[in-house]
Amino acid sequence: MTPLVWSSAFTRVLKQKIRRNPELREQVERTLRQLTEDPFHPSLRSHKLKGALAGTWACSVAYDLRIIFEFAQNPESGEGEILLLTVGSHDEVY
Repeated sequence: MTPLVWSSAFTRVLKQKIRRNPELREQVERTLRQLTEDPFHPSLRSHKLKGALAGTWACSVAYDLRIIFEFAQNPESGEGEILLLTVGSHDEVY
């Protein structure tokens, strides 16, 4: 399992989205569990981004909800981790 690190931006945006649409909580939790177990599981549709977002990845939570993340290394332990950057619709995050 790869540990997740939540950025402050991800936390803030996710709280706003769940406040407006409480049923998203379960979908996001399920996606985050799957992301820790296997970031490339077909259900996530994970893909590398290009252009201004080069070096980051995206996965799908729902039809029009994406999580943007990057693979990072913990500076203290040297272990790999997934840094969650933001969450939003296709137009909001790309």
